[in-house]
Amino acid sequence: MVTSVISDMDGVIYRGKQLIAGANEFVQKLLADKTPFLFLTNNAEQTPLDLKLKLESLGIHGLTEDNFITSAMATAMFLRQQKERAKVYVIGGGGLINELYNVGFSISESNPDYVVVAKSSTFSFEQLKKAVRFIDHGAKFIGTNPDMIDPVEGGNEPAAGTILAAISAATGKKPYIVGKPNALMMMLASRKLGVHPEECVMVGDRMDTDIVGGMEAGMKTALVLSGVTTTDMLNDFPYKPDYVFNHVGEIDFKSL
Repeated sequence: MVTSVISDMDGVIYRGKQLIAGANEFVQKLLADKTPFLFLTNNAEQTPLDLKLKLESLGIHGLTEDNFITSAMATAMFLRQQKERAKVYVIGGGGLINELYNVGFSISESNPDYVVVAKSSTFSFEQLKKAVRFIDHGAKFIGTNPDMIDPVEGGNEPAAGTILAAISAATGKKPYIVGKPNALMMMLASRKLGVHPEECVMVGDRMDTDIVGGMEAGMKTALVLSGVTTTDMLNDFPYKPDYVFNHVGEIDFKSL
């Protein structure tokens, strides 16, 4: 029986700066029914406070920072388990840097232990050169998430996966990716909610991250067609979601 909800954000709640139909009703129903839930996002650019404020600007109120877990948070937690102190070269935004600082890591271009890569709107050839050099000299290659594109109003834009691909092509090395579809991300979320994965439903718009990650963690999965995945794409995958909806406003969790 589903008692808790873990939901993606990009392509599920909003596209860029535009709220998706039914999203506010979806959140308000979760709050009214006191359903345990988390927004789990591969977005590593923003902090939970940033995301809360963003949703408020779109008209969704009543959330707290505890309602969010990001791939930046998961990456910092994972690396802290691997090494107590570390120097990190970062390609990514303030959200990722903040989380790495929070676990006691230093941001450095002097013999870093890790090269950590997320989506970056300011990614440059100079950063690419530095990342390649550090990895060639032994730094561990870490990606926050593998998403190749992100849905925005009017279409899609390149995401973390495109930067990871460039670095991987130049170094011949593949990154270890912490965020979705790694089931580690799902397990951290269910642990934060205090429930078993089989009690959760994972709601997302991506078959290759949200749905496969939820499935491998033992969760029910609900695909929404408001983001990246279309109905025509479903047959391209060797697995399927438990449920398919046009948008989150159609979901009645009591019937799952």
